[in-house]
Amino acid sequence: MQDEVLRRQQVIDMAQSELVALEPLYEQVALERGQDRPTDALASAGVVHSVLNEAAGRCAEEVLTIQPGGGRDPGKLQDALSRDLDMLRRGVRMRTLYQHTARGSLPTRLHVEQVSKAGAVIHTTDELPDKMIIFDGELAVLPDRTTLDGNGALLVREPSMLAFLIRTFEVIWSSSSPFAADTTGYENVYSQLQRTIVRLLATGAKDEVVARRVGLSVRTCRRHIAEIMESLGADSRFQAGVLAEKNQITPQHDSPQH
Repeated sequence: MQDEVLRRQQVIDMAQSELVALEPLYEQVALERGQDRPTDALASAGVVHSVLNEAAGRCAEEVLTIQPGGGRDPGKLQDALSRDLDMLRRGVRMRTLYQHTARGSLPTRLHVEQVSKAGAVIHTTDELPDKMIIFDGELAVLPDRTTLDGNGALLVREPSMLAFLIRTFEVIWSSSSPFAADTTGYENVYSQLQRTIVRLLATGAKDEVVARRVGLSVRTCRRHIAEIMESLGADSRFQAGVLAEKNQITPQHDSPQH
């Protein structure tokens, strides 16, 4: 009896493995059949990865990317590098937006240096909305936050939605600062970063919220907050925000550098 149960379990495991292996192919066929649909949802990280590679391989003119959250994971950077360099070698224009805090990440700076030498243009800004990649103005890949593991994606093809997303990118780009990989830390943008933190403090935002909004760890964000409070002579985070507002230390941006 135990041998039969074990044999059946092995058959089930093999069938599940085969289904998982076929999932990217199934999703790709479904996507090709539904290219006229305005949106498509992808449920798994593996399928999202396959679709990104496919879209990058087909991209002919320009790719626009928003990468929030500060420095990126070295493994993800390495995975994206060959895909990015391949597009750049084919003459695809590439513009990418990071948050200012990405400048403090050595792996991210090294990645920026490599793709910039190949022709990519990278900028940073204080805050960014969610992740977004737009290929040739025809396909946008957005995160699907409704999936249980948060690894899904939403594909957008509808022209009006794409126009809105592209406009959003361009508005942010117009007030962002060039990211030169040879700069040290937050050089040229440190005052912008501090003013963004102060502005968020003035709204009463908690440390965790401020850290998430600017793309810092909570520990690093608290260190910045402590420095700001000391410089303002404030006894509390909220008071620091109010004092900064009162003394007009929180304009929206420095003059962008182009």
